[in-house]
Amino acid sequence: MSINVTAVQQMLHTYGLDGWLLYDFQGSNPIATRLAELKPGAHMTTRRWYYLIPAEGQPQGLVHAIERCNLDALPGEKKLYSGREQLDTELSSLLTGLKRVAMEYSPSCEIPYLSRVDAGTAEAIRTYGIEIVSSENLVQQFEATWTTTQLASHQAASKALYRIKDRTFDAVRKTLKDKLPVSEYDIQQMMLGWFDEEGLVSDSAPVVACGENSGNPHYLPTATQTKPIEPNSVLLLDLWGKNRTLGSVFADITWVGYTGQQVPEVYIRAFDVIAKGRDTAISLVQDSVKNNRELCGWEVDRATRDMMIKAGYIDHILHRTGHSLGETVHGNGVHLDDYETHDSRRIVAGTGFTIEPGLYFKDFGVRTEINMFCSENEATVTGPKQSEIVTLS
Repeated sequence: MSINVTAVQQMLHTYGLDGWLLYDFQGSNPIATRLAELKPGAHMTTRRWYYLIPAEGQPQGLVHAIERCNLDALPGEKKLYSGREQLDTELSSLLTGLKRVAMEYSPSCEIPYLSRVDAGTAEAIRTYGIEIVSSENLVQQFEATWTTTQLASHQAASKALYRIKDRTFDAVRKTLKDKLPVSEYDIQQMMLGWFDEEGLVSDSAPVVACGENSGNPHYLPTATQTKPIEPNSVLLLDLWGKNRTLGSVFADITWVGYTGQQVPEVYIRAFDVIAKGRDTAISLVQDSVKNNRELCGWEVDRATRDMMIKAGYIDHILHRTGHSLGETVHGNGVHLDDYETHDSRRIVAGTGFTIEPGLYFKDFGVRTEINMFCSENEATVTGPKQSEIVTLS
């Protein structure tokens, strides 16, 4: 990723900002480190660094003398410091004449995924007479949007995940038919082998949750914490991954099965509600793009949850409607959230995200998860939607 300075400066003028100040200390700001192309393992980042893109003029960097090459991939002059007095002098010079500067900051930590600059650093920057403004719009545009190559990588990963999902359900069907013992962990490990075959990587093994474990949204079986996959139970699969190629972005899906022949009505009702919630969110996003209407993440979440609440499930909602997708599975773009946070960022062209409403009970849980990508002219669901619980026996 290389920063388009001209495009950034155009946005700075649009929002009345004097500059965008990127800052990091030991990986505390992953947004800044990605923009600066500081790849883990390839750079030592043990000291503070700053990189300013001003609304006018050339960018400037400030790095420690023992890590002087860390910002060489970025345009502009780089200044060095070593001691704290020199850091103060050079930082003061860097910020001279500026009044309103964007940083990875969120007022009252409203959006914690964006709030990466620590309070002490913010205090220090303000002592120079600087007003700190959230960089949310800049991050959306220059860190969270996908290239055409990244969109293709997402689509390829999505197809691979659906193939793995189908193979998993087929494997469960066979074990049930043959009356062979199999655990959640056994199935999860089988899936990991298929991830490798498909050339996918992830930050975690997939979720395989049977019965009451499906009522825990982040349940993960392990070798020591697992249960048998038993007949007549809900089986929830949540799997996410991306291609191994550098710069690839994630796909993330959830699918629900039932290890019996006839799905009980209580499961059917709950699944129908989340499917309608998912489709409500999809329609809202697609209509906004078609009609060129601004739409914020919180609006999508609220519309989806309102529908589920009206259906009588207010006590069984535990999480937001969706999250940004990027090179990490939870990306740095807008989340569909008015529940855990109030995400006031707009959904912008070039971004991808999940839609994944769920309902959770003591003895079971259901969730349906699809991915969407928004272009300038349309919003597209990038894989199949589940219409009913899949029977596995």
